Amino acid sequence: MNHKEKLLETYENSFTVNDINNIDLVTIENIKTIGAKISTQKGVYTVLTTLVTHKILFPTQDVRKHQSSMENGFSGRTIDTSFITPTLKELGLPSMAENGWLTRSLEQPYEYTLDYQGKISNKVVKKAFLETLDYLEKNAAKATAILRLLLFQAIEAKKRSTVEIKPLENPENLTIEKIITALEEQFSFNYGTHGGSKLPVIAFYSIYKSLINELSRYDDCELEEMGSHTASDRTSKSSGDIEISKNGDIFESIEIKLDKEIDSTIIRIAIEKIKRFNPERYYVLSYVGTKESDKSEIADLITEIKIEHGCQIIFNGVTPTLKYYLRLINSLDEFIENYSDAIEIDKELKKAHKDKWNELIEEHFN
Repeated sequence: MNHKEKLLETYENSFTVNDINNIDLVTIENIKTIGAKISTQKGVYTVLTTLVTHKILFPTQDVRKHQSSMENGFSGRTIDTSFITPTLKELGLPSMAENGWLTRSLEQPYEYTLDYQGKISNKVVKKAFLETLDYLEKNAAKATAILRLLLFQAIEAKKRSTVEIKPLENPENLTIEKIITALEEQFSFNYGTHGGSKLPVIAFYSIYKSLINELSRYDDCELEEMGSHTASDRTSKSSGDIEISKNGDIFESIEIKLDKEIDSTIIRIAIEKIKRFNPERYYVLSYVGTKESDKSEIADLITEIKIEHGCQIIFNGVTPTLKYYLRLINSLDEFIENYSDAIEIDKELKKAHKDKWNELIEEHFN
């Protein structure tokens, strides 16, 4: 049995944990502490899930030795990337973009002992994480119960973030102006939490679902699956937030910023990706516009890459581009339906983002 199979088997038995009575109260509270912070401490949760799963399969392994370079160690990161994070995503549970070891505080070359030097930002969570691993190492036979408790916390977190988006009651009353007003309120609202930068990405992805079927430019093209919005521009393995492919090659890429001005650095990063992925067009869109002092340099860079490569970089504001695209599509209610569905199922958005969209539907559309 591999790590994925063990994780799935344990998950099926984790919807209730009332029968678990062999774990000490301190460890139970530590796991609850991690579960309560799961949305902001996904790295800790994912790493712990990986290590506990590995302990079940290899009970004699000291899982605190999470790097193969350590004496008698193993590569927890490889196991996470190959089995744990993909399975958590498959189950719709909180997860990282690729693996928990992307978090710098957890990738340090030290064993996860009680005196671990990695600077996990939340001191309470750090203490809970290290104490749980210490308990696990002293009680290997209880690894399955510990994994069930962890997965139960993830299942409960998923329930807390689940919001059903309201359907449109009067789609015939939709106008472009109403949609733009609602989207601007959605994008600019202060949620007091992270994740909102994905909202304009979801909006454009939803509108491209219509464009790709309606515009001749996109004949024989496919809209690639929308990826995670948590990876940095320089480390992302995609050419942009949204990708359109044609005959297996990247045809068009769209990079979208919510609260960052388009500056020369962003354009240079786009050029790096153009050279790597070879799209015909590359859109850079920002909700807050373009840095005035960089406009001349940006124009020079766009001309340079057009001559050198042939790709056309187009930079613009999020709102004017959305207005233009909404004029091109045949069905405004199809766009709203796609956008609402995407918000409802997205795992990176928080409950606050989804609740806000329900408020805006009621205020502007129903």
